[in-house]
Amino acid sequence: MTLLERCIGRPASELAEYPPEMLLDLKLQAANAVASAKAHYDVIDRALDLRYHRIAEQQRMAEGKDTGTVTFRDGVVRVSVELPKRVEWDQAQLGRIVERIRAAGQDPGEFVEISYRISEAKYGAWPASMRASFDAARTLKSGKPTFRLSLTEGTP
Repeated sequence: MTLLERCIGRPASELAEYPPEMLLDLKLQAANAVASAKAHYDVIDRALDLRYHRIAEQQRMAEGKDTGTVTFRDGVVRVSVELPKRVEWDQAQLGRIVERIRAAGQDPGEFVEISYRISEAKYGAWPASMRASFDAARTLKSGKPTFRLSLTEGTP
């Protein structure tokens, strides 16, 4: 039984008391387990795609749809295959359409969701005077911390 397996179910507060070398080992074992599980999951998904892609495609065509979920049976197994819809809009063309709507005296907000974004890299490159006018509209939120552990030189 690995150290990782022995730690399953233990509270994080208990693990936090482990020596740093053990935490490093746990982190590495967990990362390897995740990578291995992901690799297995991906191979199984490829196998499912090879087995069911054509059937799902034929079922979708029979139902007159390009995307969405179709369900069928393979022996005793009920198989549902979802093909999500991913729509992308040409931002330049949408901008021109919005301007035509405005020019016609209508509110484009009735037809189009308009959002503004500023790349953080561009914002950081602006002079302070320009950034200052945008600061009130900017909220910085932090994400989940990521911890990377490694052995220091000279450690066995």
